[in-house]
Amino acid sequence: MRIDKWLWAVRLFKTRSLASEACKSGKVKIDGRSVKPSYILKGAEEITVQKGPEKKVVRVIDLLEKRVNAVTASQYYEDITPVTDAPGMPSAFHAPVFKRNRGAGRPTKKERREIDQLRSKTG
Repeated sequence: MRIDKWLWAVRLFKTRSLASEACKSGKVKIDGRSVKPSYILKGAEEITVQKGPEKKVVRVIDLLEKRVNAVTASQYYEDITPVTDAPGMPSAFHAPVFKRNRGAGRPTKKERREIDQLRSKTG
């Protein structure tokens, strides 16, 4: 079974095309390697999915061909995402999100240095 189809079927992505794009852009990894959307998934593989600032790690329990409801879908994978020590934080992989106002254009040299400085402190 194709990985993009499985990710869509177990509801990790809203559409199959979003799952496919995530694979193409290197946000879906198996054993630390990026996979193409056409990668043939086997049982008991560990998949790492990066969705925005959140990283999710799941282990394949079984394959399914069609999209099913959320309760049924949860039976086909095991969520093994590491839990952080900080209370109230859902995942240890959250990073600060840097947003600019729409239409603000590219950051100036000074703003870019400030962004880089913030990133180096958190990473």
